[in-house]
Formats: sequence, C-alpha cells, structure tokens
Amino acid sequence: VNTFYASSQTCHCCGYKNEETKDLNVREWTCPKCHSNHDRDVNASINILMQGILAN
Repeated sequence: VNTFYASSQTCHCCGYKNEETKDLNVREWTCPKCHSNHDRDVNASINILMQGILAN
C-alpha cells in the first residue's frame, strides 16, 4: 500500500475522505457522508486490507 494512502482518514464503508481526522489525537470519528462510526486503527486496517486485495 502506498505510504501516503490516507487509510485512517478514509471511510471504509463509503470511501469519503475526512480531512478533519488528520490529527493523530482523533481516535474515533463519524463519517459525515454515511454516518458510520470508526475507530481510527480498525478503519485503517480494513482500508489497508482492501487495498491489498484489490492490488492482486
């Protein structure tokens, strides 16, 4: 996965990129588009997994 991929800022449900979550102190966030609640690390891991699957 590209080093600059915004895995923790991108909603794994709808793909919305939330610029407000750039601050690493933000540990949880709600997507303003689909209203899904995210734990920063879990969301990032799902996005990284999906990027790895799509790359193959």
